[in-house]
Formats: sequence, structure tokens, C-alpha cells
Amino acid sequence: MYSLPARNGLAKQQGHTPPEQSTPPDKFYYPSHIVALTPLQPNSPLRTFTSSQTASTAAKMAFGKLFTYPGNPRSTAIRAVAKANGLDLQEVETDLAQPTEEFTKANPLKKVPAFVGADGFTLTECIAIAIYVASQNEKTTLLGKTKQDYASILKWMSFFNSEVLPKLGNWFRPLLGKTIYNKKAVDEAEKETLAVIAVVDAHLANNTYLVGERITLADLFATGLIARGFEYFFGKEFQQKYPNVTRWYSTVYNQPIYSAVAPEFALLDAPKLTNVAPKKAEAPKPAAPKAAPKPAAPAAEEPAEAPKPKHPLEALPKATFPLDEWKRQYSNVDTPEALKWFWENVPFNEYSIWKCRYKYNDELTLTFMSNNLIGGLNTRLEASRKYLFGCASVYGTNNDSIIEGAFVIRGDDYVPVFDVAPDYESYEFTKLDPSKPEDREYVDAQWTWEKPIVENGKEYPHASGKVFK
Repeated sequence: MYSLPARNGLAKQQGHTPPEQSTPPDKFYYPSHIVALTPLQPNSPLRTFTSSQTASTAAKMAFGKLFTYPGNPRSTAIRAVAKANGLDLQEVETDLAQPTEEFTKANPLKKVPAFVGADGFTLTECIAIAIYVASQNEKTTLLGKTKQDYASILKWMSFFNSEVLPKLGNWFRPLLGKTIYNKKAVDEAEKETLAVIAVVDAHLANNTYLVGERITLADLFATGLIARGFEYFFGKEFQQKYPNVTRWYSTVYNQPIYSAVAPEFALLDAPKLTNVAPKKAEAPKPAAPKAAPKPAAPAAEEPAEAPKPKHPLEALPKATFPLDEWKRQYSNVDTPEALKWFWENVPFNEYSIWKCRYKYNDELTLTFMSNNLIGGLNTRLEASRKYLFGCASVYGTNNDSIIEGAFVIRGDDYVPVFDVAPDYESYEFTKLDPSKPEDREYVDAQWTWEKPIVENGKEYPHASGKVFK
């Protein structure tokens, strides 16, 4: 027989012996003379409420303290279930950098969440705390109906806690500057996260919830742990790729039991974070000492030095050809005619053309994510907009693709144009010769998106691309 040990022990102490034959062995047994109040408020393993007591009486009783901090994903389900059960759970905001003596006593490892009950009972580890809080309601369905349900709930809670959240954290934390940034490590974390999410999506293809057809603690707990993905990364293309996870997440998040303790939620259209090093906070500049008064200038003083240009290319002589004119042609004229105009009018003594190729094509996974890399680069090139035009595209299929593009820039050196983007070093640049037919043909193909590219004898069809103009 499977039962909650404290409750069976209580039943026997009160003279009620659980029926060994009439209760199926795969069911939880709850003593029949204990009314399942919502909330049920035990202050000790031997304390409960009978039918003569009211839920309002129980709600007034302190249940315990939860040491956590705002937004901690491992605490969300605990808070949700405590609120649904009407438990008076005091949340103690915890600074892990300066832990208090009370918190350190509750968890010597100084990790959150940690629980201290009003009766002195302490508990660490998020899964254990969540189950303990959920079990305070004797008739809860959040822990399943059978042994198999309960085991499956533990399985999925453990899966999200040990497989999903750590990989997801390795993806977003470096991009927020919370841990050391390494581009390849972030790329790897993204791959690993999507691999485990694919497992969940496959399971949810035939299941409304993680365990059975009604919400359980596993759903509440897992939703809290995957929330950062939907906050930072999972835009429309992800939602199309993983529709079952998206449907499940939206369903659970909008359940009153969860939304009561979580911020308002809306699905992303596009990722908020891409794999780019976070900007470093600028150190405050020391106050400059007051300058000594200048001596009177002599009659034949040298002219003052010209102010430094805001952009390196402003130091070049003013171009006779405005690049904006080409951008208007590309936008408003049929592409073949526009390209003909380009080759006839752009002066290549003032401008140069470059092939741009991503250095880590062997690490690319889903094509929509590769296209997001291009979008991120374009965003960070904003400071060079008036000196630059081009297209970059993803060629190939998922897990077998290439990023390439072609750009026309002011001047004869690509570095001053592209180094405004911190991630430009992830690309290699090759100067093209406008007098060579093969180079002109390459530029035409990159700007029309009508032809595949061929590498090592293999053809890669055009998948998606972005224009910078």
C-alpha cells in the first residue's frame, strides 16, 4: 500500500486503521475522518484539522519561511502551490552574496530555495520543498492518483531541474553578463537546450500535460524552470518548431494557480537575446582637474586643431556618389535593372565590395537561428548605416547550413565599417574585384537570392536572408 507516512501514522494514533484489502494497492490512502480542507495547515506531524474546524482558522496559522529571491525559477511552483493551499508562507528575500545567519543555518550550502517551518522543520532542495508544500492538501491532485503518476511527476521535475534549467542558464547567463561570455560555449548551450526541449515536445505531442490529462506539480514546476527561454529566446520561429511545448507552456502559465504568482506573459515575436558579448559597464571617469588659464595668444597663432571625427570614415573626403541613391534604386526598381544601374554608376575609387562569410558554419543548427545571427549583426551595424549596403543569407538546411553575404562599403578597408559591431570578428571578409565577371556574378547572386551556393561540390539552396540598407 502506498501512502503519505505522516498521515497513516496519524490515522493509527487516532485509532483508525487503514483498510488493507479494500484500498487498491496503487492508490493513495487518506483517512476518511480527516476533512480535506483547502488549505490544510499542519504545524507539526501530529497536527491536523477536523470537520469542526474551518479553513479560515487554518489560514491564520503560520506555515513557515521560504528563503529565495525575486524571480528565482525554482521557487515559482512552491509559491504557487502555497498560495493555492492558503498557506501562510513568508518569503524571505535572500542576498546570496551576503547570506544571513538564519539562512546559512537553514542551508549551509547557501543555496535557494530553503524552507524553515513554523515548527522548526527545515528542508532544502527545490523538488522536496515543492512536494512537501503540495502535500499539505490531503486531497490534492497535483501529486497524481497512483504510484506511477507520482513517479512520473518526480521524473519530469528532475528532468527539468537537472537537464533543462542548467543548459538554459548556460545559454542566457553569459549574454546578460552574469557569467563569463564565450561565444562557442553559448552556441553549445543553445544546442543542448534545444535537444532536451525536443524530448519534451515529442512527449507533449500525445499528452496535454506532462503527466496525464490534468495539471500536476510537474507542470507548475517545469513551467517555472523553462520560463527564461520564453522570456529571452523563444520567438515565433521557435514556436513553430516546437508547437507542443509552446501550447503546454501557455496553457499552464495562464492557469490561475500559476498566474497568481507570476508576471504577465506574452509570447515573443523575436528573440530578445542573440549570441553577442554583453556590453561592459563603463567605469566612471575621474573628474578632470581645472585647466590653468591660457596665456594670451600671440598675434600669429597657429589655427586650432580640427575636432576628431565621430566615425572613422568621416575623415575621408566627401564622396561624389551618395550611397543612399543606390539604396533607393534597390528598393524601388526591379532587381535586374537595379543591379545594372549599380555596376554602371557606383565609383569604385570611392567604394569597395566585400564577401562576408561566417567563420563557424560547422556549428550552425536551425536555419531560423542562423538568420537571427544575421539580424543581430545588422542591428549592431547601425552606426555605419550611411557607409554600408549589403545582404547576408543562410544557405542550406537545418544542421547543414552556411552564412554568406556581399556588401558595398565606403572606402577601401572593411574594418572601420564593421568594427562598430562587437561580433564582426566572427566573420571573415574577402575583397572582391568589380572588374572580374565572377565577382560581379557573386554579388548579383547574393543580392537577388535566386541561386544556391556550391561548396566542396555540394549545393546549398537559399534558405533565408536579410538586407542591410
